[in-house]
Amino acid sequence: MLPLAFLPEKRFMLRALELAQEAAAAGEVPVGAVVVKEGRVIGEGRNRREAGKTALAHAELEAIHQACQALGTWRLTGCDLYVTLEPCPMCTGAIINAHMDRVVYGADDERAGCCGTAADLFALPYSHRPELYRGFFEAEAKALLRAFFQALRT
Repeated sequence: MLPLAFLPEKRFMLRALELAQEAAAAGEVPVGAVVVKEGRVIGEGRNRREAGKTALAHAELEAIHQACQALGTWRLTGCDLYVTLEPCPMCTGAIINAHMDRVVYGADDERAGCCGTAADLFALPYSHRPELYRGFFEAEAKALLRAFFQALRT
């Protein structure tokens, strides 16, 4: 019997979207992320660059950091990342270095997405490449971003 193919789980992306909404309410770009291992959330994060006064406070990095602390290791093999926006170069590098199994994201990032949209860091000859699932809850992720940036312009 063949193993079942991976199917992204709605509940994890819904949590990432909740975190993105929290970020927007705090005046941050609405991006949320969760790290999942064996069906359990072990790390979550949202953008906090403005509050933290640091370029490093991306949702993915917060979620990855929490997951590493929860597991007591920097290796996140067996873990999946759900994130509302395609990861940037910094976050994609962290995903690769953490040896994550999968990345599931909502909206493409035309300007800085490094999972195949603006660039493809996964195409480089690293020893580890996660599986990629794009466009999961894309409309919802795009709507959050659109509303946030429209509010900034008015």
